[in-house]
Amino acid sequence: MRIGNDDGIEAGLKDSSHRAGAVVRGLLPRTKDERQRTQEEGRRTTGERAAGFTLLELMMVITLIIVLASAVFPTYEVAVRRGREAVLRDDLFTMRKLIDQYTLDKQRPPQSLEELVEAGYMRGGVPVDPITRSSETWQVDIEDVVVSASQAVPGIVDVHSGSDEISLDETPYNAW
Repeated sequence: MRIGNDDGIEAGLKDSSHRAGAVVRGLLPRTKDERQRTQEEGRRTTGERAAGFTLLELMMVITLIIVLASAVFPTYEVAVRRGREAVLRDDLFTMRKLIDQYTLDKQRPPQSLEELVEAGYMRGGVPVDPITRSSETWQVDIEDVVVSASQAVPGIVDVHSGSDEISLDETPYNAW
């Protein structure tokens, strides 16, 4: 028995057993009314709007986010660099002050930064250089320090960052 070909949905089905199996599996609507309702559910009436966003709307939002991020990112990098420079200035000021204090207290300059730590002048240890991110890269200036009219002792007189990078004010960090 051949089934009619009214709407093209049932084309190719040879007998009712195939149709019954398709209906059970949910592939075909059961009646003409169900076919009509299925077709109408697929269409939107004027004034209705589907939930969600269109691809165009999503692309526009993503593009806007990328443009804003590309404008903000360089500013963020400069702010981080300024912060590291501020920490470096503060660390250098503190270490230089402690070197001078040690020299006045002990009547001789320290021979290393670790000596300042051992004597209790730097309680937290040698600070980390914020530019090189290491506490081992500090460069020290060692000179003879006059402790009395007839005596000079070699020791640390100044400290600098171990970085060769150029700062935002266009001077090398190791020249600070």
